[in-house]
Amino acid sequence: MTTDHHMDDVLRQPGDTHYSSSERANSSYLPLHTFDLEREKHYQQQFGDLYFLRLAKLKPAVELSAAEAWEGFQIAGETVRRVDRVLDVRQGEFCWVAGTVYMDMPLKPNILDDISKDHWTAAPPPRRKYLSPDGKDQVMLEDESGRLRLIGSALNVELLVTGCIIAVMGTENANGDFEVVDIQVPNLPRQPQRWEQDDIAASTEGGQTKDSSRTESGKVAIVSGLGISGDEVNSLTVDLLMEYLLGEAASTTAHPTIPQISRLIIAGNSLAEAQPLPVDEEAAAKKSGKKYGYDASTYNPAPTAHLDAFLAALLPSLPITLIPGASDPANVSLPQQPMHMALLPESRAYSEPPAPTGAPSKKVGWLDAVTNPWQGDVQGWRLLGTGGQPVDDMYKYVEGDDRLDMMERLLRWRCCAPTAPDTLWCYPFQSDDPFVLTECPHVFFVGNQPRFGTTVIHGPAGQQVRLIAVPKFKETGELVLLDLDTLKIELVRFDVTS
Repeated sequence: MTTDHHMDDVLRQPGDTHYSSSERANSSYLPLHTFDLEREKHYQQQFGDLYFLRLAKLKPAVELSAAEAWEGFQIAGETVRRVDRVLDVRQGEFCWVAGTVYMDMPLKPNILDDISKDHWTAAPPPRRKYLSPDGKDQVMLEDESGRLRLIGSALNVELLVTGCIIAVMGTENANGDFEVVDIQVPNLPRQPQRWEQDDIAASTEGGQTKDSSRTESGKVAIVSGLGISGDEVNSLTVDLLMEYLLGEAASTTAHPTIPQISRLIIAGNSLAEAQPLPVDEEAAAKKSGKKYGYDASTYNPAPTAHLDAFLAALLPSLPITLIPGASDPANVSLPQQPMHMALLPESRAYSEPPAPTGAPSKKVGWLDAVTNPWQGDVQGWRLLGTGGQPVDDMYKYVEGDDRLDMMERLLRWRCCAPTAPDTLWCYPFQSDDPFVLTECPHVFFVGNQPRFGTTVIHGPAGQQVRLIAVPKFKETGELVLLDLDTLKIELVRFDVTS
């Protein structure tokens, strides 16, 4: 849907007509602190333990899926049998085994190679794709016992990246390669019923469910890639977005939709990529370092100030969930922790102060700065969203550019960031892998994608998931509206013509 603002609805003479005021719809909001890190973080651990944790959690699920699909399967009179470990595969034996995929790609970034090439004056630019043009890429399957190279035509039709857990059926040839006949994945996990988490939270606190709020309808607005840079020329579309959400710039035909918007979710990259300010070498040599405050020659406060003003203008009327992205002032490694409220002096009055012990606060303010990835319940529906880094990294492994297909694979693999920590920075978890999905969301959105896209996928146990690829607002001017009754999507486009 494209909303056009007609001049006839704005430029007209004042009249004596009295208009009734509109009240914004309310929606239940319950954030889940799945990806919160401890206050004290340790980085002395090895990253390899994360893959073994992932395999231990997902191997039972993928083996159950494979056993149901391949039970009694025969080729040339030989029945396939399950093998416990990769190194237990025997040549010429028809079997299936589960493990972790590792993509051996020469063009992937390698930290050891980077360290050895000390003569570089600057780091090489990031590659658009890791695929080798000469076909030197190899697909491996590994577990705690060893590694097995996979070959076969079945790999050409299956999207695979490092870190996903799969089961393969086939046989080992004379060269020691495993010729794959079929592939199985864990598939979608259990999907909670609507309002299930709210009922659990209410029973835990000893309260009663709020049936009145469950009858209200509403919409959630999702936007990503605002790319606020502090440049007045590029802020016009952001101002139009703000006026639309506040009901100040909509036509009479579009006005009934705006009060139904009960929450705004900003899915990463609220700020533009940082650009170094030009520095006068002579002035910099004479100038001593500042002890207090910031140095205006090396730091530009305009982007964060404009973002703060944008949020502060919306917050009295609309609650906001703020997810950090690759270009936002947050930690680079996943899961990115919430943006610090000291960056937003005007907006932080609408947020809840952190708990003294560092534990998640039970109270949620109208400005909820959350992690990336983020998971929470809105009006009883389970929402899972990211700032786009996992899908952007997956894009480098595959030939196509179908972002919705990549999003579907993440859910069917039950892992929202499989390439971490191989080619995507992440925290070295030791006891658990939070990227493994234990429950299936009702809505999965990914921000900062090249174009808008949406579809609905289905699982073997009746699961239904709405996938939303949220485009970059700075490039497309598009805002996504999610209906909280039907989970249908509307698209609002803002365009500034010269």
